[in-house]
Amino acid sequence: MFIVVFCLISFYSFPQADLIIHHAKIYTMDNDKIAEAIAVKEGKILKIGNEDEVLKTKTNMTKIIDAQGKSIIPGLFDSHLHVIRGGRFFNTELRWDGVHSLKKALQMLKEQALRTPKGQWVRVVGGWNAYQFDEKRLPTLKEINEATGNTPAFLLHLYGHAYLNKAGLEALKIDAKTPSPKGGLIQKDEQGNPTGLLIAEPNAYILYATLAKLPELNEQEKINSTKNFMSDLNRFGITSVMDAGGGFQNFPNDYGITDMLSKSNELTVRLPFYLFAQKAGSELQDYSTWVNEVHISEHDDDGQHKTEYYVQGGGENLVASAADFENFDQPRPDLSPQMENQLKDVLALLIKNRWPFRIHATYNESITRFLNVIEEIDKDFPLNGLLWFFDHAETISEENLQRIKKLNGGIAIQFRMAFQGESFIKRYGIDAVKHTPPVKRMLELGIKVGMGSDGTRVSSYNPWIGMYWLTTGRTIGKTKMYNADNILDRKTALQLYTKWSAELINLHQDRGILKEGYLADFALLNKDYFKVADEDILQLKATLTVVDGKVVYSDGSLSPELAHRLNALPNWSPVNYYGGYQIDKK
Repeated sequence: MFIVVFCLISFYSFPQADLIIHHAKIYTMDNDKIAEAIAVKEGKILKIGNEDEVLKTKTNMTKIIDAQGKSIIPGLFDSHLHVIRGGRFFNTELRWDGVHSLKKALQMLKEQALRTPKGQWVRVVGGWNAYQFDEKRLPTLKEINEATGNTPAFLLHLYGHAYLNKAGLEALKIDAKTPSPKGGLIQKDEQGNPTGLLIAEPNAYILYATLAKLPELNEQEKINSTKNFMSDLNRFGITSVMDAGGGFQNFPNDYGITDMLSKSNELTVRLPFYLFAQKAGSELQDYSTWVNEVHISEHDDDGQHKTEYYVQGGGENLVASAADFENFDQPRPDLSPQMENQLKDVLALLIKNRWPFRIHATYNESITRFLNVIEEIDKDFPLNGLLWFFDHAETISEENLQRIKKLNGGIAIQFRMAFQGESFIKRYGIDAVKHTPPVKRMLELGIKVGMGSDGTRVSSYNPWIGMYWLTTGRTIGKTKMYNADNILDRKTALQLYTKWSAELINLHQDRGILKEGYLADFALLNKDYFKVADEDILQLKATLTVVDGKVVYSDGSLSPELAHRLNALPNWSPVNYYGGYQIDKK
């Protein structure tokens, strides 16, 4: 009896792992510690260390995976991505992200046009530019029309311009009499007929307003689409995202899909999100409603263990008059003289109600004016530790960095310059680009900085482009922008995409490093990030991704039974034929 009781007590008192991954090289990012194995229980890291220590936590019920010597890193945290909006449309979009040949891109376009049914469109929406192609040029309207024929097509190139084929112009009833909207241009030929080129001058409204007119998927297809988008994020090791809202993403109507996935515990990324006012002139009314109806301090999971999903605050655009569009093909926009008063009303409301906020700010001139407003409000309603930060900040000055530091603000940077570096150089010169943005100086000053992508309509969502940009100073077209004084080592770059992104919103106490008691969010990579050549950073992806202790992505190479591919709906979706991001190694 004594022996039986002793054995039972020993069994139940000794930690028992749900999942163990061993024979790995684990970059814990915890004081440079490297481990061999990791054990997970109930969403937390139970044990991390050498093989013998970790394997003591196994039982007959433990799932054990041999990493075969591959490396593990903490899960990546994209601090600026548009998942909620992007997920609703992911299955409709043909992605040119990562394609190295314009010839191949046009062939993909032709194939997709042939399989797209009547009433639907072919769409290529962001994440690509001319310099990624061997041909180093953009497609022509003639090539696009030849590839797509009678199937309507819309191709978005960054937030600079978009292409409509002839069938698209007809479907949207754009003709010689159609006027150009304010801040945009419908290009017309010598006879006054639209060519199919839509140009942001520099206001991108013409681009995303046109995109918003295209047909949407039904509810079940949107659920499937969002799952597929999250799975492609998991494919690159992303486990957390701060959703930055976005144009034509109305709250709460356009949040229904992720609401449902949260309730059914089917989100595969942690997803705090910000609310973005949509209608110019009614922003204060919108935020007044949300402040009263949404309790951001309450993250209710209905008593269940669910992946995080909640309103984090307001932004990234708080008022339409403060939108300084990042179209480097055009001159910098001058913001409205009414901006300060409109922004002050909204910011004062948020600060008084202790709502965190983020502000889209590309240009230093805009940042100066935004900081003037924040400093004025701070005199009457002190920030006093309230979480806030700027997004983007490509051309920020030393003076404004110092002002942000004094106000205890942060900066969320993105790798937009990996896609727009050449355009910036053409307009402002090679010297101006060398500290655009001044990432290294931000870190030297001790400002909180997080890393993100701004996918999907400008940049791609592939985080390894960001790692490549940070550590080489190059664009996806291989143009060298930065000198050593603005290039980061690989460890610092990874910290920006993990713990420091979490720190922007004070979530760094239990994530961003791999440590006992921390969240079990990590990625097992196909190659060792710290060992591969610079160009091979662009080929990195996850072999296995774990969120909250559960395997949410597997390519099947280590544990075939965990591999699961969700067929995209509808059946003609380009995702079924090409997937998402194209890892197209030369």
